[in-house]
This record gives sequence, structure tokens and C-alpha cells, in this order.
Amino acid sequence: MKNINKNKNPDKTTPQDKINSQEKTNNPNKTDNPDKTDKSGQTPNITIKAFQNLILEMYGRKDFERGVDGTFIWLIEEVGELATALKSGTKEELAAEFADVIAWLTTIANICEIDLTEALAAKYGSGCPGCGNYICSCPDAEKP
Repeated sequence: MKNINKNKNPDKTTPQDKINSQEKTNNPNKTDNPDKTDKSGQTPNITIKAFQNLILEMYGRKDFERGVDGTFIWLIEEVGELATALKSGTKEELAAEFADVIAWLTTIANICEIDLTEALAAKYGSGCPGCGNYICSCPDAEKP
């Protein structure tokens, strides 16, 4: 795999540009909330876009330095841990492993400059990519 970090659109801000910008300014969205709850005491909802930006902010510099190849290895390791948790893990262990897999997949998307919200909407926003229906009617032998 190649380490993809090319700006295809010179007018578009790249993830690396965001990292450099964040290092120069204080981030007004950052909170020092160790219990991870909002002001109401509830765990906040997070959108895919917000999560992708959060991962970029927290780990972006390291992720770009590691590149796609190294990051993909971490993703596969986490998929293995998820497989183990699916066989014999607790609900809490499963939740943690699902979160890890999503985080590492998001990291790869950041390195490749893929907006996951746009990618998901393009692929699944109009229904099943196979049959086009919102409730899939593809034969069981086919994906999905």
C-alpha cells in the first residue's frame, strides 16, 4: 500500500493543513472533561464527521507519519481483538473493540483524505448498493 497524502484539489484544505492549523491556535472545541459527559450528564452524541475530525485532531500528526501501511496493520490487529471479543467478550469489551476498529478505520480515511460522511452517503444514502432498495432484497448468496 502507498502512503497517500496528495492534495487533489489545491483549493481544498487537507487533513494535514488542519493539523498544522490546530497546532498554531487553541481549539475552542476541546474540553477537559475526564468523565466524557456533556453539561446534562449524558454521553454526547457524535456524528461521523465530528468523530473523524476528533481523530484527526488527537492523532493526525502521528497517523500521517505512520502512513497507510503501518496504520492498516493496527486496524487488522484491532479486527482480531474484535473477533476474540465476539467469541468470548463481555458487552463492555465488545463496545471497546468496536470503537477501536472504527477509530483505526477512520484514521486510514483521514490519511487517504476521504470524508467518511460523504463516502457513506454516496454509497448507502439512496439504499442498498446492490438492489437500490432501503430494505435490501438482494439474494442471500450475494453481497450485501
